[in-house]
This record gives sequence, structure tokens and C-alpha cells, in this order.
Amino acid sequence: MATALQKRRETLPVHGLVLLNKPAGMTSNQALQRVKRLLKARKGGHTGSLDPAATGMLPLCFGEATKVSAYLLDADKSYRVVAKLGESTDTADADGKLISSAAVPELDAERWTEILAGFLGESKQVPPMYSALKKDGKRLYELARQGQVVERAARPIRISQIELLEYHGRRLAFRVSCSKGTYIRTLVEDVAAVAGTLAHTVVLHRETVAGFAAKDMVELAELEELAADGDLEALYAHLLPIDSALQHWPSCALQTADCERFERGQPVSANAEWPLGTLLRVYDGAGRFVGIAESVSESRLAPKRVFNLAP
Repeated sequence: MATALQKRRETLPVHGLVLLNKPAGMTSNQALQRVKRLLKARKGGHTGSLDPAATGMLPLCFGEATKVSAYLLDADKSYRVVAKLGESTDTADADGKLISSAAVPELDAERWTEILAGFLGESKQVPPMYSALKKDGKRLYELARQGQVVERAARPIRISQIELLEYHGRRLAFRVSCSKGTYIRTLVEDVAAVAGTLAHTVVLHRETVAGFAAKDMVELAELEELAADGDLEALYAHLLPIDSALQHWPSCALQTADCERFERGQPVSANAEWPLGTLLRVYDGAGRFVGIAESVSESRLAPKRVFNLAP
């Protein structure tokens, strides 16, 4: 039997991100563990869980890239959504039990567009009972499975874009860009309520996270095939650099002496003036990404995250 040390030697210090197109029927953690094994990565984490039935972009962070996962959690996301009108389920999606039905009004594209547009901007949303949020130390979905319904505080959300894609009979499809913490299943129910009916989510596909584009996603089956073929070069080619998660941030370059101080956790002088609290990508003179800085004065930067990456 392999010792713990031998098992550790079988892993590699893999650093970077994989934009997985998560398959349906798999939890986000199951997807992470599958890819982690394929890469032989020593450390990994995912950002922003998707429901098991949902598909789409799941950024997986490995090695030093786990230090940027919190920033991706806070990022805006976009989804393509298909709802079935006239029926509600206990989980608000197709995996739940039918609990009620209602007639579906005959609305035209103009009216559906108007209803969707009413959700633009900032508002408050009550999270669903079938969610991973906690109440008195217990997950809400655990309480829901016991038949309990507890009071949930409404939380602020923001819908920045929402677009009607299709409507036909009991089928409604739309695309939405939203802030973190937005429950699409609840949004679907709220949209249906304004229309005077019920609904639940039948298809949920996350298209983008932060500045990442849908075209950059990779299929799990492709990664498995490359690993099975032993094509490690092609497998690791799907790893994106850590700073790709922060491309929408400003950046600065440090001279050698300042860079050494920064990597030791010491504040340094900025080469430009930045508003207080600005987060920046920091590079050395050779263009190597070394960390995340926060402006603590107009001309002073303090290390917030330092990345231990070889030149």
C-alpha cells in the first residue's frame, strides 16, 4: 500500500485556472475533484457553485491560483435560462416535486420584454429554501428536506442585463447578467409571478464569469481523453495564467528593489497615483506576475496577496 509520502509525491505543484464547462448531474466539488486528479494537482478549489443540474462555466483554481478565488466569487456572472411556465416545484427546478400549477397567460414578446426589464437594476431577493445558506448552523436545503420553511432575510442583488430569447407556450428563455448571490431559480419564479403564473427552471447554463468568455471553456470529456492518452502538454495547455482572472483590474510594474520588498510583504511606493482602496495587479520588471496590491495612500501600495511562483 502506498504511503502518505508516496501519494504526495504523485501530485504536482500545478498553478493556474481551468474554465470547465461543468456537465449536468455533477456537483461543483465532484467536477473539481475529477479535474484535480487529471492534472495531478496538489491543491485546488472552485469559485461559485453551480447546482448539480446546471451546466456551464465553473472556474477551477489550482495551486497559487486559489488565492484569486474570492475575487471570482464576487464577480458578475451571466446565464442562459429556460423556464417552464405554469408549474412550480419544491426546489424551483426540474429536479423537484410538482407542488402547484396555474394557467399561462397569452403574452406577446413586447410584454415579456417589459416584464423582464422590470428586474433591471438593484433590488432585494429572498433566497430559496433549497440553497446552501445556513440558518442556526444548518443548511437551508437540509431543513427543506425535513419539510421546514424558515424565514430568510432578503439580500441585495443587481441585474445589469436581461434579454428575452424565446417564448412559446409554456417555454420561456432569457439571458441574464447579474451580481453574486443572485438565485436564478428565484428570479424565474419572480418573473412568472409578475406575469400572473408559476414557473420553475428547467435549463440553467452559466455562460460567463468576470471577464472570461464562453469560448474559453473546456469540456471534461476532452480533459479526460488527453489524460488517458498521456498528452500532458495538451492537458496543461488548458491552464490559464493566474492573472487572467484579474484582467479587468489596473496594473503596475515594480523595479527590482521594490519588487523584493513587496514579495517580503512590505509596502512600496507606487509609480502612479491611485484612489485609496484600489486593487492592482503587480508585475516585476520582466513582466512576471507577483501579486495583488491595495493602494493605502495616493502613492503607496501594500501587498494584499503575494504569489509564490518561480520566474
